[in-house]
Amino acid sequence: MGEFIKTQNSFASGQVDSEFFARDDINGLSQLENMDVIAGGGLTRRRGLVSVADLRSTARLIPFSVSEEEDYLLALTDGHILVYSDGVLIRDLLAPWNSAAHARLQYAQRFGTMIFVHPDYEPRILKKTENSFSLTWFSFSRNDADMTVNIPFMKFDDADDIKITVTQNAAGNNYATFTTSAPFWSDRHVNGRLLLLGRQWVITKYVSPTVVTAYTNGPYTLPSSAISDWAEAVFSNTRGWPCSISFHQDRLVFGGSRDWPAGVWMSQVGRHNNFNVGTGLDDEAIFITLLSQRRQEICTVVSSDNLQILTSVGEWAISSKPLTPSVVDIKQHTSVGSIASRYLPPQKVEGATVFISATKKDIRELALDELGENYNANDLCALSKSIMTDPVDISYNGDTHQLFVVMASGDMAVLNKNSALGISAWGVYKTRGLFKSVAVVGGETYVVTQRDSSYFLEKFSDSAMVDAGRYEFSFTASALPLRAGGHNPKKIRIRKISARVLDTKSLFINGARVSLPNSVYEDGAPGYDGDVTINVLGTRGDTISPMWTLHGTEPFRATVLSVTIHGWYAI
Repeated sequence: MGEFIKTQNSFASGQVDSEFFARDDINGLSQLENMDVIAGGGLTRRRGLVSVADLRSTARLIPFSVSEEEDYLLALTDGHILVYSDGVLIRDLLAPWNSAAHARLQYAQRFGTMIFVHPDYEPRILKKTENSFSLTWFSFSRNDADMTVNIPFMKFDDADDIKITVTQNAAGNNYATFTTSAPFWSDRHVNGRLLLLGRQWVITKYVSPTVVTAYTNGPYTLPSSAISDWAEAVFSNTRGWPCSISFHQDRLVFGGSRDWPAGVWMSQVGRHNNFNVGTGLDDEAIFITLLSQRRQEICTVVSSDNLQILTSVGEWAISSKPLTPSVVDIKQHTSVGSIASRYLPPQKVEGATVFISATKKDIRELALDELGENYNANDLCALSKSIMTDPVDISYNGDTHQLFVVMASGDMAVLNKNSALGISAWGVYKTRGLFKSVAVVGGETYVVTQRDSSYFLEKFSDSAMVDAGRYEFSFTASALPLRAGGHNPKKIRIRKISARVLDTKSLFINGARVSLPNSVYEDGAPGYDGDVTINVLGTRGDTISPMWTLHGTEPFRATVLSVTIHGWYAI
């Protein structure tokens, strides 16, 4: 048998899947639970959670940062927006969205204003004034001269063959009766807008599937025949509302709607309520439709160096600078696709846009190549796909270099990422209960937890050794299968296992408690720094199972810099 000493002093790859167990170039683990990979590549027990507030139901968390000194946390519950400042509830606003609608609710913020969009709800504006918050309707700007509204219009596919016959209406000179060539109208069309005869019309009354009454602000001339050249307002109770939203180059951008999922509408520059395309001047509104061989459904739009458009089948970018109606340089760069049924907000991580793919098994990093011309969508989960199972929320903390992804199971996948130091390490967080939502505000990571049948707002804290003041949690880190001398050994005899630790007060190796000085347990005393060892002296034929497992159940700090195995092997 050959003698070996095997030291692992970096765990920078985190938990990796079993298909990579035979690789020599991966500094990973077979299991990483409730531990983080620190900057030097070592392992440390995760922070605990402190209680912030009780919640009446589950909630979706949204960050609302007005300035560097003014941060708020929004907790969306069934029909309410709860506004928190430094963990204190300062406002409870009535909201139109029930819990089922939260999954597709998207938002964009500019200074003290946040606009919410949902395909089935008219957009709303949350505004922070000096002393209060308000939630109001989003309104398209009006033209005082003729009372028209600067909303985009278009002809929808299902109206292509519909002709409208216009006749006078007894309600008045500015009223008309619109009769369609086939059933088309419903009571949802009331208050909707049409564009025909060079004028905007508001539908005032539903009569039948083929007849409505409409009003226009001014005189009109009756046409001599039925009209086929007419359009509807893009956004309405009938056609649905914007699906996604962003601000880009001082334009408000709507991406997709319920009935036109591949459309992108950009407001006039500096006039975010005005979507009038006018005569195509540089600062006027822009409308484009994504065209490709596959049907495109826009999932979200992201303002970065370019305007990124993430669809259900691929990733597009508009690179025009400045972006004008006459210069729209748009192309599809990658073909990964995003989730359409739920909004998982893309995160800015180290200059890249990180998003969850349509398969729900990949976290992709959308970044420009070295020439700054084409985007690549690198897979951040390439080594750890088994961790990613049905994500339901995501948020990134730039202060701690951690990406948090809440799963439908109630666990949370956590990526410790620091490219400058070569760290990209996935692990799993678990708590006594379920994680439901996550958001980062002012460098603090907040979560919604469900414990038994109750819901709570909590946050991670460096000083917390347990969760919510009373729930202890265990941590585990297990080695990859041992390779010795570049071989897969058939038999291993381990003499001892040692670990180099920092500020550690409790640690088990392979189920045995390591011996630490009694002084570390004195009040206020630092943990132990140095090497700890357990003697094993056993022969194993099972060389696939981990040779060592670090474990702990007690509410004390533990940091491990390296693990060394001493023994003999046969091949």
